[in-house]
Amino acid sequence: MGKVRNILFIMCDQLRADHLSCAGHPHLATPHIDSLAKRGVLFPRAYVQSAVCGPSRMSFYTGRYVQSHGATWNRVPLSIRERTIGDYLRPSGMRVALAGKTHVLPDTEGLERYGIEGGSALAALMRSGGFEELDRYDGHSPPGTESGYPAYLRAHGYIADDPWNEFVIAADGPNGEKLSGWNMRNVRLPARVKEEHSETAYMTDQAIRFVERQGDQPWFLHLSYVKPHWPYMAPAPYHALYGPQHCLAPNRSESELVDQHPVLAAYRQHEESVSFQRPEAPATVRPAYMGLIKQIDDHLGRLFAVMQKAGRLDDTLIVFTADHGDFLGDHWLGEKEIFYEEVVRVPFIVVDPDAGADATRGTVDQRFVEAVDVVPTCLDALGLPPQRHLIEGRSLLPLTRSAAVPNDHVSSKAQSRDDRTGWRDAVFSELDYSFREARRTLGRHVRDCRAFMVRTDRWKYVWWLDFPPQLFDLETDPRELVDLGRDPGHASVRDEMQGRLFDWMRARKSRVTVDDGFVEARTAAHKAHGILFGVW
Repeated sequence: MGKVRNILFIMCDQLRADHLSCAGHPHLATPHIDSLAKRGVLFPRAYVQSAVCGPSRMSFYTGRYVQSHGATWNRVPLSIRERTIGDYLRPSGMRVALAGKTHVLPDTEGLERYGIEGGSALAALMRSGGFEELDRYDGHSPPGTESGYPAYLRAHGYIADDPWNEFVIAADGPNGEKLSGWNMRNVRLPARVKEEHSETAYMTDQAIRFVERQGDQPWFLHLSYVKPHWPYMAPAPYHALYGPQHCLAPNRSESELVDQHPVLAAYRQHEESVSFQRPEAPATVRPAYMGLIKQIDDHLGRLFAVMQKAGRLDDTLIVFTADHGDFLGDHWLGEKEIFYEEVVRVPFIVVDPDAGADATRGTVDQRFVEAVDVVPTCLDALGLPPQRHLIEGRSLLPLTRSAAVPNDHVSSKAQSRDDRTGWRDAVFSELDYSFREARRTLGRHVRDCRAFMVRTDRWKYVWWLDFPPQLFDLETDPRELVDLGRDPGHASVRDEMQGRLFDWMRARKSRVTVDDGFVEARTAAHKAHGILFGVW
């Protein structure tokens, strides 16, 4: 192992933290992902800044909370004023590439406002979130010209105007009819596409090709798989590796449906929730979901073998994570978004090749980690400026390298909330549900659909605009089945947690055009510039 020269940032879409063998799943074997945990540090208490693809990823890419970067939902573009990991790394001479999904939407209005030409290299980077797109593939709809996957499929005999819908997310029925993977009842069947031509195989091929072509030139690669996100269609043999007996039991109780929180009651009326409330739904979908994860693990094994042969495992920082989890019927819900552990907590492994990290290899660190920590960790690993006037996360290298945790980038008020080791003692997440049918069910205006979560060792508190809060005692109720948000006996806890949330909100970094050094150099400097106001 040696000094960090390259960075591999692996993200799975909608992968739960409890669906890896290194995280304790009793039946789902993920040896290649486990190998990362053996060579690095597993952080089992890692949380995303939103359990929605777009805003979560924008926090990963900017190092800033949703409230700061403003891309609150999948259809909300990231402002061109926001800097991403590509903007920070590219000036150092590093190639910053993408293979897979980002969910980045171009800030078209901003590009037009500043006259940035559509065909320019700058416009291309700003439209792609600062990544050089080797192959952009978001996986929710048929890929367009941004991906080579449709042409690849046709070249391998999948002839159709839309090979994605016709083959990748479709199955053959018992009478030869084509069945769609959009219907979850069909995901027990194998996809019509061969495994070697599937989405996961194709994107792994792009990553391997990139690593091989880069040789000894430094690189940052964001390998971003679209699975195990829906449609939950797995190719053979992965569709049949697991059965209902191999799945975790749904975490839900009839008591959750009594005196429901208004927003949760509205979410449970969404079609995906109603479908997952069927008793047969989790037993049908979860085995396919597990198969898709197993497939990712197998293909990561291919990539890691190539990197090992080239010596890249010795000089590459690897971060493995997910943008959020998946309810799969837990709490009588489908999809994600609501702040339960199943969706806000994600897998998170860091492999630091530096010799300073040797003492922590194979360890499990229970300290809180957030999505916003990825960017500062990458900057720290490469010896680049920390950009503390913009970035709101913290480098994880003090944890991987067993050094003292610095506090010099946080305010004194924020420090008082840190635990005795100098590390954070709470994590935060946000939700803007204005785009969802729940808003109409509740009769809400589009501006009035916000919620915030703060989680500490014991408590999880959710503040809902104009609705009662939620509160869970994770010490006595780790499954989050008993909401204490309206319990009179916990009023003092709710007050304390709301205070934490307010402290966090007022610490957001809104002065983004100048850094701290700029302010320091110009503090009380008016006389030096001939400005003598207030003199008697």
